[in-house]
Amino acid sequence: MVKSYLRYEQAAVFGVIVSVDSNITYDSSGKHLLAPALEKVGVWHVRQGVCTKTLTPAVPTKGHSLSVTSIASSHTSLVASGYADGSIRIWDSDKGTCETTLNGHKGAVTALRYNKPGSMLASGGKDNDIILWDVVGETGLYRLRGHRDQVTDLVFLDSGKKLISSSKDKFLRVWDLDTQHCMQTISGHHSEVWSIDSDPEERYLVTGSADPELRFYTIKHDMEDGQSISNVSGTEIVNGGDLPTQNKWEVLKLFGEVRRQSKDRVATVRFNKSGNLLACQVAGKTVDVFHVLDEAESKRKAKRRLHRKKEKKSAKGAPEVMENGDTNRGAGEDGNSLVVTVPDVFKLLQTIRASKKICSISFCPNTPKSSLATLALSLNNNLLEFYSVESNATTKTHAVELQGHRSDVRSVTLSSDNSLLMSTSHNAVKIWNPSTGSCLRTIDSGYGLCGFIFPNSKYALVGTKGGTMEIIDIGSGTSIEVVEAHGGSVRSIAAIPNENGFVTGSADHDVKFWEYQFKQKSAQDSKQLMVSNVRTMKMNDDVLVVAVSPDAKYILVALLDCTVKVFFLDSLKLFLSLYGHKLPVLCMDISSDGDLIVTGSADKNLKIWGLDFGDCHKSIFAHADSVMGVQFVRNTHYMFSVGKDRLVKYWDADKFELLLTLEGHHADVWCLAISNRGDFIVTGSHDRSIRRWDRTEEPFFIEEEKEKRLEEMFESDLDNAFENRYAPNEEIPEEGAVALAGKKSKETITATDSIIDALDIAEVELKRLAEHEEEKSRGKVAEFQPNIVLLGLSPSDYVLRAVSNVQTNDLEQTLLALSFSDALKLLSYSKDWILHPDKVELICRVVTLLVQMHYNQLHSTPAARPVLGALTEIHPRVKECKDIIGYNLAAMEHIKQVKASKSGALFQDAKSKLQEIRAQHSKRLETKTDLREESGRKRRRKNKNSSDVHVRLFDK
Repeated sequence: MVKSYLRYEQAAVFGVIVSVDSNITYDSSGKHLLAPALEKVGVWHVRQGVCTKTLTPAVPTKGHSLSVTSIASSHTSLVASGYADGSIRIWDSDKGTCETTLNGHKGAVTALRYNKPGSMLASGGKDNDIILWDVVGETGLYRLRGHRDQVTDLVFLDSGKKLISSSKDKFLRVWDLDTQHCMQTISGHHSEVWSIDSDPEERYLVTGSADPELRFYTIKHDMEDGQSISNVSGTEIVNGGDLPTQNKWEVLKLFGEVRRQSKDRVATVRFNKSGNLLACQVAGKTVDVFHVLDEAESKRKAKRRLHRKKEKKSAKGAPEVMENGDTNRGAGEDGNSLVVTVPDVFKLLQTIRASKKICSISFCPNTPKSSLATLALSLNNNLLEFYSVESNATTKTHAVELQGHRSDVRSVTLSSDNSLLMSTSHNAVKIWNPSTGSCLRTIDSGYGLCGFIFPNSKYALVGTKGGTMEIIDIGSGTSIEVVEAHGGSVRSIAAIPNENGFVTGSADHDVKFWEYQFKQKSAQDSKQLMVSNVRTMKMNDDVLVVAVSPDAKYILVALLDCTVKVFFLDSLKLFLSLYGHKLPVLCMDISSDGDLIVTGSADKNLKIWGLDFGDCHKSIFAHADSVMGVQFVRNTHYMFSVGKDRLVKYWDADKFELLLTLEGHHADVWCLAISNRGDFIVTGSHDRSIRRWDRTEEPFFIEEEKEKRLEEMFESDLDNAFENRYAPNEEIPEEGAVALAGKKSKETITATDSIIDALDIAEVELKRLAEHEEEKSRGKVAEFQPNIVLLGLSPSDYVLRAVSNVQTNDLEQTLLALSFSDALKLLSYSKDWILHPDKVELICRVVTLLVQMHYNQLHSTPAARPVLGALTEIHPRVKECKDIIGYNLAAMEHIKQVKASKSGALFQDAKSKLQEIRAQHSKRLETKTDLREESGRKRRRKNKNSSDVHVRLFDK
């Protein structure tokens, strides 16, 4: 009988607050912060500091789980997240569900940006392409090509009619989305452009690169009558249509530069929602916050600057004043020629300094009453910080830090009843509930390399890099004693079964034996754990791992010289010496029955030994990098191993067979722990995540798993062969080229096959129907038996069902893979499909795409003429649907107007009124300032004339 095993699957991931590969962003409400957590997106409630939801993609069938590389939120509840494989998922953050998946990029998605209405999404990737997506229709519109390197940021302008893109090729590009072409290319940066942003009123565009200054551009807008309007120097300049060609397409014009304080490259530049603040985050520990002045304030500042300049010149001497005074007065008094520079608009307000390197920033869309803005920071040590920006200072309001380690998880240990999990890192020990993933205690400690929870689950022991052992009271969450145990780092702790003792191994060549007991110091105190050293065994080299056999008869010691020594525990005499590994043994374990030893080494191999004679049963090439942990499942000869290749592997030590490969970690896996019953395992990694893998009730067989692995290898080889070896090398795209948005994938090929199958089945059924009608005309009346494969549908409806099942995003590539004959068959069914009112949009899209793709062949094929003639019947039906939609829209607009007339508050555009009031107020202030300055000038002139008269009288 073939042996079956039970499958293990990933059940929980915890310990990750924010990962470093992606940006953070607030949702539209400002109450929640969206933070990347490896392959997930965490939705954190800012005030409570709690992760309320987790946006988790479906588990991939093969390959490493893909990390989130970019996040963007719209003004609705929709959130877009880009991944390392080039896919984009649209989520409903309120429901926590994935609405759709968009596939188009061939490399990681590096930039995402919604337009203001939230109906369109622009994405840029490492494949140098920009793709525009219709969020409502869930389809790709088109692909914009032209950049020579990774796209780093995107900004919509002019109500979504234009798009600005930045890239590592040092260029900015302005795209006209109506005509789908590049209308302006901006050079001038001396290094990669990493981030761009525009203020909400679209007056200025700021760019950040590795250059020592921030660059600012003024934005020219198109008006409805074909004229262009620009806010240059704070004055609206309206140009007619008779401009030279080079100025006609000039959307961005260099405004000026501001010198940065930091030497690090710019990582992110962002305006806040109101547009009065600009944050510039560098690839270091600082964020510069600039105050953005409005037009009236910037004009006043420019006039004051000009006035100071004139005063300085006038102080040099009277003749110079008379000569320069006339020219300067002419320039200064003419308000239209007043030049506003970048320092007049952008003023450095505050510099925020974080404790660690900043990965990303995000402004809260809601402006608090007590301060100018709230800024969220994600740090590279798994930490979120929130700062309140005020005019005179910035204060750190709170941080999200308790739910994860600041660095690698170096060891995980389960309690005897599996109710507690202890993890150690470079500065803290955390106690977790392994079933829920909640952090129960956080205790400051040294650099913990190994740990051990005592059988009563009240105390724990941590061995540190500094050679100390820290005794931790789990109940109170405090370190009660620090024992100076070794002269070098404590690498391993092993409990002695059935005794109140444990063994430690250290880099100081010592193996020490310890006893513990609970003593009461005085009558008032409760019992406390006391630890004492009983014996010490000197070794010839650094001790890396120690293990004790289940019967407490032997102790195993792995040394830096690549050997494992087996000693009798009572006499400490050498019993066996295990040779064979080429590099040091980093982990080992003994089976519950004491028959087998397994050792894992830096030479990437697992070796299985017999404890009776010390013979090597099998050497297995287990991982693609160092094996960091190995452990037997209790009462079995099954074992798990983890390595630096990010994989967790499940083995049968009797058959020397690989049973399962568990993929999920994004970096080196350092440690693992297995529950007593073997119903779950826990692993800790360099990516700071702790993952729990549960045993399911699903059985599997070794042969089936082998076949699956071979198929995956074969498919990956095929993909590589087609993509790399035989596929023609892609030429550099021409300037501003446009291409299809989608990409060919296994899903599109499968969808094409299903449509072809449906066409074949429908064709056979139509022939059967024709034969039945012919027999009926001859008088042979027999009941027609429809094909049950058609599920009771007519042939045309069955084909329509197959087309409807294709994902909206994949439809273009699916139809592109159809042959001309199949496309012709598909077009012939369109006249029957148009009777379905709910499918009109889909049918129009299918017909349009097929006619566009096969236009020349349809034009020259006589057999296609009847099909094309039948397509004319579609037009009246489409017009009818269009009229219904138009009628409904007009009715809703009428209802809106009726409601607005009844209630002044509802449907009223308050923003435009507010802008009008602000404009009037600024004009009044400007007039008052001009009058005040004019009177001041007259007064100075009068005083000067009277002094000249006095001087002349005195001379006489």
